[in-house]
Amino acid sequence: MSEWPRLALVDLVQDRQISYGVVQPGSDMVGGVPIVRVKDVRNGVIDASSPIRVAAEIASKHSRTQLSGGELLLSLVGTVGESAVAPRSLTGWNVARAIAVIRPTGVSARWLQLCFESAPIKSEILGVLNTTVQSTLNLADLKRLRIPVPPAEVRSGIEEVLGALDDKIAANITLFSKIDALAQSNFKSMIIDAALQPLSSTAQFVNGKAFTKGASGTGRVVIRIAELNSGIGGSTVYSDADVPEQYVANPGDLLFAWSGSLTLHRWFRPAAIINQHIFKVIPNEGFPAWLVHELLREKLAYFKSVAADKATTMGHIQRKHLDEPVLVPKPDVIAQHSDMMESLWKLSLSTQVESLQLAETRDTLLPQLMSGRLRVKDAERALEDAGV
Repeated sequence: MSEWPRLALVDLVQDRQISYGVVQPGSDMVGGVPIVRVKDVRNGVIDASSPIRVAAEIASKHSRTQLSGGELLLSLVGTVGESAVAPRSLTGWNVARAIAVIRPTGVSARWLQLCFESAPIKSEILGVLNTTVQSTLNLADLKRLRIPVPPAEVRSGIEEVLGALDDKIAANITLFSKIDALAQSNFKSMIIDAALQPLSSTAQFVNGKAFTKGASGTGRVVIRIAELNSGIGGSTVYSDADVPEQYVANPGDLLFAWSGSLTLHRWFRPAAIINQHIFKVIPNEGFPAWLVHELLREKLAYFKSVAADKATTMGHIQRKHLDEPVLVPKPDVIAQHSDMMESLWKLSLSTQVESLQLAETRDTLLPQLMSGRLRVKDAERALEDAGV
């Protein structure tokens, strides 16, 4: 990035102002103004599915951070540095105290987002974080960050090249959602005439171990609940020479976080080791993976209600709860729908794997393009060769 001129971020925003949002949102108010929180900003996308809402009079006190679309949102507390461009659909929304609203001038919000995703800027942020209580990026330090500003045509070319990858990833996310909805709908039609069986009779539930305590720095990564839920591959590495296969998650394996989040995932990254509080779900004979997935999904609401009743900071279920009955389609019904459900299962898995590969390609190109070491034309040629 040193080959391009660099300006302080404050020189690239409207009125040289960057603001954070609602300090005291109060209780979630039906019909109030929705706000974006830190947990809603992940992997360059804003999850607008379940916002909290604040009273209009509270939101009105923070008019500087009212969204109209096109702003860059940046997390300032906790998982610092997560960023996303606000779509027009969020017009009228606001943000929480831990989110900065950046309105660029002279460069695009997309360019700033790419900069915040680059290694040099991430390193600068790490160098100025206040970690006394929890990681926090102060606005004064944020404004001083040095942003590379190559010629407009270069910026535009980089945005276009990386945008092609982002567009393909976004299309895959949409496709995956449609496949998932179709599979769930088809399964529900299968249990109209079904029989009750204990969930535990459909699969083995292998609990992980505290592998992170024996981290060695070589081998496979260990999957913890937080990393499983956030969609990242794991950060702790454990020598897997003596790890039994039952504790190894391979692409297509079902993983169920039975403590805390109580979420169900299909692993799609390279083989990794499951840590404690995660079940590897191994289907029994006659129960294909897609079927066990749907049966587990049907019980998630029950499991969460059990966990919510526990007087502990991290709710969880016990093995006895796996004996709860589930409606299992009859063998002839399973056979009748098997080909279609298996095809949907494989297609959704291949879509996730492809998106992972696209993201890795993007992460490889980003630092080279941002530094000027790779020309836009060469990157475009590489993507064409890869069929993007």
